[in-house]
Amino acid sequence: MLDNLESDYDCANAGDDLHALKRELAELRGSGAEDPESQMAINRLENQLLFIMNRCDINH
Repeated sequence: MLDNLESDYDCANAGDDLHALKRELAELRGSGAEDPESQMAINRLENQLLFIMNRCDINH
């Protein structure tokens, strides 16, 4: 998970960051954890993915 995503995010990092976030999200979903803390982490990862894709104009 990325620490801080700001409006000045450098889209040159998007490829690596998206790959890492997707991998982390898949691992978390694959663990089957359904507790509130895990759900918050999943939501945060999904939001980070959407932020980068929107910020860098990357098609879903």
